[in-house]
Amino acid sequence: MSARIKETYVKTVAPRLLKEREYPNVMAVPRLQKVVVNMGVGEATQNIKLLDAAMDELGRITGQKPAMRRSRKSIAAFKLRENMPIGATVTLRGDRMWEFLDRLFNVALPRVRDFRGVPPNAFDGRGNYTLGLKDQLIFPEIDYAKVDKMRGMNVTFVTSAHTDEESRLLLQYLGMPFRSQQEAR
Repeated sequence: MSARIKETYVKTVAPRLLKEREYPNVMAVPRLQKVVVNMGVGEATQNIKLLDAAMDELGRITGQKPAMRRSRKSIAAFKLRENMPIGATVTLRGDRMWEFLDRLFNVALPRVRDFRGVPPNAFDGRGNYTLGLKDQLIFPEIDYAKVDKMRGMNVTFVTSAHTDEESRLLLQYLGMPFRSQQEAR
């Protein structure tokens, strides 16, 4: 199964960016390098079974087994000790990344309640974009009846773009539904 967004990138987005931004060659055109999906489960300090459920859900959403993340240092106020499991992460590259993007842009994001687009100002200054999702139920792979708790996640798009403007154009042409500048305020 070939990803539609990858074909779109190769056939239309890359040539369009090459022409519009006047890059010296096709290798200078910004591309998507990886997509990182993180899910923090702070309650796992009290109940480790919550982390297992979160890792299972993240695996279903991304199609790849998540890696468990552990705390780096102890914080007494949060009852957190060093090396306690507190989250899960998945790094998607290649075909899995393109398939995930296709499902995110065309299936999951339109299922968000009162969706008007993603914020256009969540770039980090180096051409990477981070999108925060409030719950995992927007993905059709998650069974509503089996969800015990709503968990948010961060989706980071790592690009080879040098500026935020190049990255914004790349993601916009790939199909990222950005909110208009007037609504962003």
